[in-house]
Amino acid sequence: MKDNNIMIYTDSHSHIYDSTFDGEVPDVVERSIAAGVTRIFLPAVDSKSHASLFALANKYPENCFPMIGVHPTALNDNINYKDELLVVEQYLRNPPVDKFYAIGEVGLDLYWSKDYLREQLEVFRAQIELSLLYDLPLSIHTREAWGEMVKVLSDYKGRGLRGVIHSYSGSLEIYNIIKSYGDFVFGLSGVVTYKNSGISKDILHMDICDIVLETDAPYLPPTPFRGKRNESAYIPYICTRVAEIKSLSVSDVASITTSNTRRIFGV
Repeated sequence: MKDNNIMIYTDSHSHIYDSTFDGEVPDVVERSIAAGVTRIFLPAVDSKSHASLFALANKYPENCFPMIGVHPTALNDNINYKDELLVVEQYLRNPPVDKFYAIGEVGLDLYWSKDYLREQLEVFRAQIELSLLYDLPLSIHTREAWGEMVKVLSDYKGRGLRGVIHSYSGSLEIYNIIKSYGDFVFGLSGVVTYKNSGISKDILHMDICDIVLETDAPYLPPTPFRGKRNESAYIPYICTRVAEIKSLSVSDVASITTSNTRRIFGV
């Protein structure tokens, strides 16, 4: 990581507008830029956090690129869950930022509860349709729902789907299946730096042109920051580990993964 100053890294998925960063956001952004992470993509979660996301994107338009969408867990135990989708549709019609770069973070999450699968499927499909209508990529969250995810995406094969499979943790088989459904790349997070990480061996068989880097800040910090708050400045640690696994130079991984995000997001 000695030559960070001549490399450009991209964090394809970061929540640095989260309340855990209150009062520190300018410092967090500056640390990221100093580390060479000059492009940070900001996935939405729900209407409670939209204001802080938009404020960050408007303050740093050359570095922070906003998405809009409803996170699947925001639908759990929410009798007004359809209102969240209406908010997304309203913002797509009248953006409070220069533009949105993706529909996200969307998807399926059965880790916390399996009781809301119907609602999650309904809203996920609606947001896929929005991505096609507005010609925007998807940022897709999947947790303990890979079978359900593959089934949904299969219904849209051939319709021009594209996007990022955020914090990928599926199998090589699922990786190849999803690739056949559209132009998808797969986000690798700090998990790849963990000892005995299951995804590490699969990365050997993934095409580097299918990989993007992400922090998912403030979550999933890479080694040596486990147990601490994650931030976008830590992308070089993830990049270094991916380079080791793929037997590539850090600069090559930084360049190729940034090019991959450029292709998907259009930045």
